[in-house]
Amino acid sequence: MHLSSESVDTFEARRIEGAARGLLRGIGQLTQALFRAGEFGLTRSQAALLDALEPAPRRVTELAARTGMAQPRVTVILQKLEEAGLVERQRCASDRRAVETSLTPAGRELLERGRQRMAAALLTALDGGIDDSERAVSAARDAIAVLVNAMESEAS
Repeated sequence: MHLSSESVDTFEARRIEGAARGLLRGIGQLTQALFRAGEFGLTRSQAALLDALEPAPRRVTELAARTGMAQPRVTVILQKLEEAGLVERQRCASDRRAVETSLTPAGRELLERGRQRMAAALLTALDGGIDDSERAVSAARDAIAVLVNAMESEAS
């Protein structure tokens, strides 16, 4: 049987689509399980904003772009996080009209403790079922990084 290049491309596209569907489902399930294990005491949106603030202070527009949330929603969530003492807002040094939000020490500590619980839960889940847990997690991280890089270069 001879397949035309068009039918091979269609077949390949269907295979990738099926794999992507399974990947998205698996990543979603893993994300939910890890978030539950982290016991942050926050919503996922709140935790996502704290995570996005970890590297450096950011403006609302940057946080919205980074997290995929609408700017008004980011503003409301930041107000709640500020009331909880997890973030603080201050005027931007380079543009006094703008406001930047940063993690407080309490916010940074909450993130770190949650991540430690997530890592411990993952290690426990893998214990006994996989010979080299560190290698398995590293391979998964590397595979996801390849896909993220491919998607980011496609978007730019």
